Amino acid sequence: MSEGYSISQRLHEALAEIISEKKPGEKLISEPQLARQLGVSRATLREAMRTFETQGIIHRRQGSGTFVLPASCVIETGLEVLESIETMAKRCGLQVTMGKLKIDYRPCSQEEAAALNIPPGEVVVQYSRLMLAEGRPVAYLIDILPEGIIYPQDLENSFTGSILDILLKKGSLSLVSSRCEINAVTASVEIAKSFGIQRGDVLLRFIASLYTTLGQVIDYSYSYFLPGYFRFHVVRRVGNPKISNNIT
Repeated sequence: MSEGYSISQRLHEALAEIISEKKPGEKLISEPQLARQLGVSRATLREAMRTFETQGIIHRRQGSGTFVLPASCVIETGLEVLESIETMAKRCGLQVTMGKLKIDYRPCSQEEAAALNIPPGEVVVQYSRLMLAEGRPVAYLIDILPEGIIYPQDLENSFTGSILDILLKKGSLSLVSSRCEINAVTASVEIAKSFGIQRGDVLLRFIASLYTTLGQVIDYSYSYFLPGYFRFHVVRRVGNPKISNNIT
């Protein structure tokens, strides 16, 4: 185990050194050449390169090769307060833009029906879009809402891609809290294509339910993040449990 780990570490260190010698925009030598130079198989090399790609250090273009990317700004934020990506990025001084917005009206799944507390098969509206920072895809966002919450005119003019900001502007919805499940997942074919990464690369996924003061969920969302562009943290209080005086 330790020997395999040290081999992996040496490979990453050697690859990091090769990448550091290149300027942003420069192309690495081909994978077969690089694998021979490092003394590993192409499959092993690909696995190592995935780590650098998800960190936003390199980008592999199908049929063109692997290119070194310029250093990116990391969005670092706490999760104690629910905010849109646009708000987080603005605080970090990073400009984000929205890719094409896709709107689908479709019957809800059983999972969505349970989350939104609506009858199975009822029509929901799904808003899907890609967020870009410095021209690079960094987040893929999917919001699923019952019909009648957001109207077409809400998406006109100054819509920046944040469904949350639209809901907050309405004011009449009395939003109070969000429950979020966070885990690491491998990119599906569709998600990988949107990000321009390899299928199976690791992404950070948030599954969130947005509640009103009446306990109604009006937005059930999936957010996929490239780990290299986001650094999330949580500030926690130190617990002070009561110490029992009973000695047994």
